[in-house]
Amino acid sequence: MSEKSELQGPAHKKDMTRRRLMVLGGGAVVAAGLGTAVVATASAGTAGGRGGSEGKGKGATGEVCYRLTSETTEGPYYIDADKIRRDITEDREGIPMTVRLKVVDSDTCKPLKGAAVDIWHCDALGIYSGYESLSTGGGGAPGGGTPPTGTPPTDAPTGTPPTGTPPTGGPGGGGGGGHEEPTDDKRYLRGTQLTDKHGYVEFRTVFPGWYRGRCVHVHTKVHVGGKMTESGYEGGRTCHTGQLFFAESAVLDSAKVAPYSTSTTERTTLDDDTIYPGNGAEGGLLTLTYRKGRIAKGVLATLTMGVDPDETHTGADAGAQPGASAAPSA
Repeated sequence: MSEKSELQGPAHKKDMTRRRLMVLGGGAVVAAGLGTAVVATASAGTAGGRGGSEGKGKGATGEVCYRLTSETTEGPYYIDADKIRRDITEDREGIPMTVRLKVVDSDTCKPLKGAAVDIWHCDALGIYSGYESLSTGGGGAPGGGTPPTGTPPTDAPTGTPPTGTPPTGGPGGGGGGGHEEPTDDKRYLRGTQLTDKHGYVEFRTVFPGWYRGRCVHVHTKVHVGGKMTESGYEGGRTCHTGQLFFAESAVLDSAKVAPYSTSTTERTTLDDDTIYPGNGAEGGLLTLTYRKGRIAKGVLATLTMGVDPDETHTGADAGAQPGASAAPSA
């Protein structure tokens, strides 16, 4: 859908302190078999997360809720929802990952049925489809090729996080700086799904890599009020634009696996990122489940996103400065 169509329809102003999130089983997915799985939960470096009791209430279903979800910038590499599909991997190599998201109305906690959810992200070496010539990932030529030689990632970022002016919409962007027009016709690691009656969507993809200036992340949008056409999902408005984030421990585990281990690009940690709000699941931090020591076999990433279907958030209203940290929706 175009930016014009996204802005159509009412954008009612509501008290943003009413935004809430459904708590999923204490905030973690518990894998069967003690010691056989790693669960990266709702904080950057430790188990547990910031939720607190402030703003909690009861939705129509009686479930405990709290405010969600932080809005962030769209980033320069968004392409309209024109591929309705579950498997967005195409030919990209990397750790298999299933992304399972639930979308609920943040006021009532009721699931949103028929909402269109986009996700898009870079590949294992930091390359975005549609923008291969602008991407600044290290470890392979755009679209594949022989990785360069260099020192693979260690337990610390392979370089000092950038200081001063954050990345803009050019190379290395992904946080802000305005929209860039696509430079190629590739569309891997991009797709859209409609939520089912329980508010769920599921994507099959690969664990993202990193590029200069940003921590590992996935972009997402939620659209409501539109309809399916032969060209894809059209009309309505974008009620949420955000990013999904990964605990540092899981990123370090991924960095031990090829092709991630071939990257020579300096890596920004979650704590040093200019976009991540630092507020756990409320800011988009995923719950990650995988077998201990065997992350290469696959990862399950889950999150419940609370959105206000009456609002319009295209990503342009989340930060005035390119790459600036977004203000939490609460």
